[in-house]
Amino acid sequence: MLTNNVKGTHDIIGEEANGFAYIENVLKQICELFAYNEVRPPVMEHSELFVRGVGEGSDIVRKEMYTFNDKADRSITLRPEFTAGIMRLIVQNKLLATNELPFKVYYCGPVFRYERPQLGRYRQFNQFGVEAVGNNTPEIDVEVITLAYTILSSLNLENVKIAINTLGDDESRNAYKEALKAYFAKHLDKMCPDCHSRYELNPLRILDCKVPEDQEIVKGAPKMKDYLSDAAKARFARVLELLDALDIPYEVDDTLVRGLDYYAETVFEFHYVSKTGNDYGAIGAGGHYDKLVKEIGGPDAAGVGFSFGVERLYSVLKDDELLPDNINTNVEIYVMPLGNEAKTMAQLVASELRLSGFRTDICFEDVKLGNMFKRAERKGAKFAIIIGEDEVSKQQVVIKNLETTEQKSCELEKLIETISTEMGEEFCD
Repeated sequence: MLTNNVKGTHDIIGEEANGFAYIENVLKQICELFAYNEVRPPVMEHSELFVRGVGEGSDIVRKEMYTFNDKADRSITLRPEFTAGIMRLIVQNKLLATNELPFKVYYCGPVFRYERPQLGRYRQFNQFGVEAVGNNTPEIDVEVITLAYTILSSLNLENVKIAINTLGDDESRNAYKEALKAYFAKHLDKMCPDCHSRYELNPLRILDCKVPEDQEIVKGAPKMKDYLSDAAKARFARVLELLDALDIPYEVDDTLVRGLDYYAETVFEFHYVSKTGNDYGAIGAGGHYDKLVKEIGGPDAAGVGFSFGVERLYSVLKDDELLPDNINTNVEIYVMPLGNEAKTMAQLVASELRLSGFRTDICFEDVKLGNMFKRAERKGAKFAIIIGEDEVSKQQVVIKNLETTEQKSCELEKLIETISTEMGEEFCD
């Protein structure tokens, strides 16, 4: 057990770690173009935050949270999602009173859910997302959807399917819930135990059931659109009007409710099937909420956000060969010292190269020159720098192009200029 990772977790190393860094960098850059700033809430929160924020009727709270009592007997939970923690951060630090609204942030980090591991999904996984809080217009909903769509487009994902729906305002949802209860009451004896619980806690959750037999029953359920108030209809129509104006493709899905109880009005998901045929389902999702901040103890403020699973994005990009070729662990320059005196000079040379922006490694072992070249080849190095006794005494190095096998001597003071020219890069002091 000591040498095995916990079920549902995985080690991110090598090519995958580089891929994660690339994806997160793209996501951060796009968010900053939209004037969102980074926040980093703690990985642990008081359990009550998620029970009140995410919703007692959600599968996350009922079945998936990692919860424990700390040494002071306080109930603590490893975050199963970010939004509730972001709201707590906003309320505790009074950020809605001290910032221009909407208050717009992005986040990235691990979340924890005890669920069945499957394609691109783990019990500890990384989430990237945004929240825009303090504005209750359809325009901010559309900005957040546009931001998410821009991210996926910037990752070169084509044919992303956006499913969108509205859960309406309080008046709409209350009427719809009563209609659902009346409908499902006639079928409940044939449905799964989870649907029995959802029926009592929040009948909207039944629409999200994944049991095939229950899905057939759901097909005949009343539709949200038939219970929308005039205000909710107008708001959703405005969202769709703006998406059309921005030429963002979407499909209205009457059964889309999302898995968290705090959502209201606009909800959406981003679906993707890779070129290899892997159906990843929702690679990202989000929606509008209007009571979450107040439920946690803050002012009456609405918000909207989305999140992506970084593991799922990586799997999709890997499947479709969309990760850039230059994401690798290859070194550019491999320094080869021959003898103890050369080792000291090698450290100085490597330090200067690294500070000048070249990915550089050193051979630390006393091995033959031929073995050093083999190591340089395995590391993918473009150039080798050889330092022997003569080079130490003359304060020179030998630079060898490992592709052309050409080599030349170079004075130390001209090393960076020479290697920059050899690399085809503009020299900058």
